[in-house]
Amino acid sequence: MIRTMMRGRRAQAGAAVAAALATAALSACAPSSEGQAGADRPLPAVTVEDAASFDLNALIAAARKEGSVLAYDGSGDVKDMAAAFEKKYGIKAEGEKSKAAATAEKMTREAQAGNVTIDVSLFEDGPMLVGQLLPQKIVTTWIPPDLAKTIGEKNRNPLMMLSKAYVFAYNPRLNPAGCPVKNVWDLTDPQWKGKVMMQDPLGKEVFTQWFTQLSERSPDKLAAAYEQLGKGKLKTGEKDAAYEWVKRLAKNDPVLTTEDEDVATAVGAPNQTRTTIGLFSIAKFRDLEGKGFNMKVCEGLSPWTGFAYPKFATIAAKSKHPNAAKLFVHFAMSKEGFDLEAHSGGVSGNDAVGVSPHNPPGLTDWNTQLYWFSSDKLLADFRNRQDIKDFWRVNHS
Repeated sequence: MIRTMMRGRRAQAGAAVAAALATAALSACAPSSEGQAGADRPLPAVTVEDAASFDLNALIAAARKEGSVLAYDGSGDVKDMAAAFEKKYGIKAEGEKSKAAATAEKMTREAQAGNVTIDVSLFEDGPMLVGQLLPQKIVTTWIPPDLAKTIGEKNRNPLMMLSKAYVFAYNPRLNPAGCPVKNVWDLTDPQWKGKVMMQDPLGKEVFTQWFTQLSERSPDKLAAAYEQLGKGKLKTGEKDAAYEWVKRLAKNDPVLTTEDEDVATAVGAPNQTRTTIGLFSIAKFRDLEGKGFNMKVCEGLSPWTGFAYPKFATIAAKSKHPNAAKLFVHFAMSKEGFDLEAHSGGVSGNDAVGVSPHNPPGLTDWNTQLYWFSSDKLLADFRNRQDIKDFWRVNHS
């Protein structure tokens, strides 16, 4: 059963108010001496401790003296990671699922009050991270010295733990011939009005980041995909093809939810009789076995079947358990930690760990099928996110 479906102007207005309140809360609780530091200042420099002098056993001993660690993550997988960490090291560990905006607000308030409870954040909102949390020294980056040689420069600041993916998916039981859409522009066609499901972009920052990255880096590919429809060249009065696609998608009455679970249920539940296309995390493909769902990635969708996005590992700057926090990050960057987050696919930020073999059906090649975010555009995403949110809000009806 779908818990929350947001449609129409009333839901749109409610989402707008919620987004505005969240933004205001973050601004209000940001340390006044820093302001929106990330908009004007570079990220704090990250140095790597000497691997030769790093002693993992000493870190483990220091972490055990601290006794506990609390990690927040946008995925419920953090609970499994915390349990495995506690079993491995004998250190009490708790994992809490929390959306990025709520985590950012809580960590900022805690830092301001000097009462920090969150030690580690496995954080999906890269723009917020580089635009506010890192420059305001709410969180810090620590790179495990003994793993640094297999963590590329582009993945170090901030520390990219892994890449996960959102994909367009369908129900193969209802559509045995394959995905009923072949092009992302099909999703803007009246035929699919009210039949596309996704989380509300106003509450899911990774979606607005996707929109801004498309505009900054790939509007030409979206324009080329439009021409594949046989309707001639794209005509738009908007900034570029990305903005035109976002506008048309918003106006086509997509069903918006607050959780990926609702989207996956609407697409693939065993008793489903209505065809919909859903955009949701590959983590939901665990429901194929767990709940008997029928779901498959829209293989061959042009120009991409979804997007890969980074998740970053950070430590609270004023953590009361700094060594336990470092050890947790070390664990997260290892194969053991990665496997707990990537049971439905993923790419580790640690080259020695590599790529998960557990891709969902229909996702066979991350490099060619998925749109990849660029980490050097994170600050631009931070600066542009409110504009794209306003644009979505105006066009969604």
